[in-house]
Amino acid sequence: MAVSNEAFRKLLGSWATGVTVVTARDGERVHGMTVSAFTEVSLEPPLVLVCAEREANTRPFIDAGGVFAVNVLAEGQEAISDKFASKKDEWTRFDSLDFELGGNGAPILSGVVGSLECRVVAAHEHGDHIVYVGHVEAVQYSERPPLLYYAGTYGRFDAI
Repeated sequence: MAVSNEAFRKLLGSWATGVTVVTARDGERVHGMTVSAFTEVSLEPPLVLVCAEREANTRPFIDAGGVFAVNVLAEGQEAISDKFASKKDEWTRFDSLDFELGGNGAPILSGVVGSLECRVVAAHEHGDHIVYVGHVEAVQYSERPPLLYYAGTYGRFDAI
């Protein structure tokens, strides 16, 4: 039995996630994209997984440099998530945005919950996405609360 795109999207949209911006650099050019398909793979060695649409303009930057950074967005950074998710003016995403280059050269955004600087150890083409596995080489962490996404809207976690 074939799964309908509508049913698949509806169920996936009911999965609450954090929001990340994956960034990369090729020479002097930087790029990034909002990614909700992010997860840990292994603690030893430290590995994470991110999925990028095959047609995403950030993907060639990851391929060229072999590195990326995962920036975990904090509460209040909805505008950054929206900016990096939109195709409109995507080549100006970093204009007027506070960031620094991490040790691997990928941009680390200011004010985030934290970041993971990763080196690509595997890339797999599946469906309309490329699945990147990254070895985590550096971590930055703060106590800021994360930005959450559920059913097409941003939210926050309220402790019970």
